[in-house]
Amino acid sequence: MSVPYFLVVYHTIMLNFIDKILCQFESCFSRKASFRWFVTITIGFMLRSDKLGVTSVIRDLALSPDCYPSLIHFFRASSWSLDSIRLCWFSVIKNSFPLYEEGGFHVLVGDGVKQPKEGRRMPGVKKLFQESENSAKPEYIHGHMFGGLGILAGNTGTWACVPLSIRLHDGLQGAHTWKGAPISLASHVLKVIGDAYRAAQTFGDCLLLLDRYFLTVPALKALNALNRSGPVRLEIVTKAKKSCTAYEKPAPRKPGRGRPPKKGAAIHLKELFASHKERFLETRMELYGKQETIRYYSINLLWGQKLYQELRFVLVEMNGIQSILASTSLELEPLSIIRLYSYRFRIECMFRELKQQIGAFCYHFWSKHMPKLSYYQKAGEPNPLERVKDERSQRLILKAVRATEMHMVQSCIAMGILQGISICSVGKLSSDQLRYQRTPSRGRVSEAAIMAHLRKYFFLFIHQFTTFEIF
Repeated sequence: MSVPYFLVVYHTIMLNFIDKILCQFESCFSRKASFRWFVTITIGFMLRSDKLGVTSVIRDLALSPDCYPSLIHFFRASSWSLDSIRLCWFSVIKNSFPLYEEGGFHVLVGDGVKQPKEGRRMPGVKKLFQESENSAKPEYIHGHMFGGLGILAGNTGTWACVPLSIRLHDGLQGAHTWKGAPISLASHVLKVIGDAYRAAQTFGDCLLLLDRYFLTVPALKALNALNRSGPVRLEIVTKAKKSCTAYEKPAPRKPGRGRPPKKGAAIHLKELFASHKERFLETRMELYGKQETIRYYSINLLWGQKLYQELRFVLVEMNGIQSILASTSLELEPLSIIRLYSYRFRIECMFRELKQQIGAFCYHFWSKHMPKLSYYQKAGEPNPLERVKDERSQRLILKAVRATEMHMVQSCIAMGILQGISICSVGKLSSDQLRYQRTPSRGRVSEAAIMAHLRKYFFLFIHQFTTFEIF
């Protein structure tokens, strides 16, 4: 097969990058065979052409069918630790990716994602309420609730939200008393905050972009406790509800007896769009890839019943739409808060690519020791996991949970490697050089284009280049 010279150079750079990243995980495995399976499966996720479970790795890498039992066993093996692999992935991203910074802070993005699952013996499957404007989606589903965390890398026009971790955040509370179960009773919101702070311990001071669902008093209390516990600082930029009520700072205490006031007059933030209309400033800035005219007004107020923490609120009007943004950092400029929140949608793009390209949510890990899930379980009935008393059954169910989370970790790594290749290709390669596209992207090469190209040339080039450690 004749290959253009510029592609030969590009493939060398690409394979060097893959080799460099994956070799750093070898210390996370106590057995060489486990590390080799880790490399095989991760590359399989990068090349897979269908989303039919881990059997796609067998097909797309042309492995022997006899490898299937060993491949399945890898996800439940005891020769690796999820925490050590996650921490290694954080370090790899810090050292190998051009991370975006805003005022000395790295930018994390967090959100939840719900994945429908019909398996009745899958641990963690439960009935979930699904908010969506798409009428084709049902109001309630049975599935897994994940908490996702990513970090922004690249520059304007080459943005990528690199996945850091995707963890099960719900449905396992009934197993929190089991021996060796790393399961917390904390809510989904608090778990996202905790995951972000653990990532910040690797990356340093960070800003965390969240949806309005996460602006709660327990979340701010947990954030303040974490910031007091160590030298790392984590700040939140999020969106407030339209019905949000804040408070002015209390007036100076008057002489006499009595407890000093904790708050001043209540302010309904939505009303400020009309009452403070003349104080709004108008400017043009780039949002979501377009130049937009916006009007904004910034004010620092106390928020949260019995907490009364000072937050910076930014009221924004754009194209007739009114929004209220909030930041725990009082040092961020209003325009920076507006621009940062516009980057939050990058995590939605990350989830889409993980679903459609990597097949991150196409797993089928279950256990016959798991009590069969009832689709008609009523509120107040005990969780199926609470009925499992045998220690061996508990251990095997936890292995199925661990297998699911390992599948997500490897999907994050596979996705991150593709994004790293894409970012490194900016200015050197365009999408239409890799495959035909009716409308080539103007920014970086898409993950789908790189996957399609790898499927076509991967085996040819690993046959020609034998100097790489992992091949």
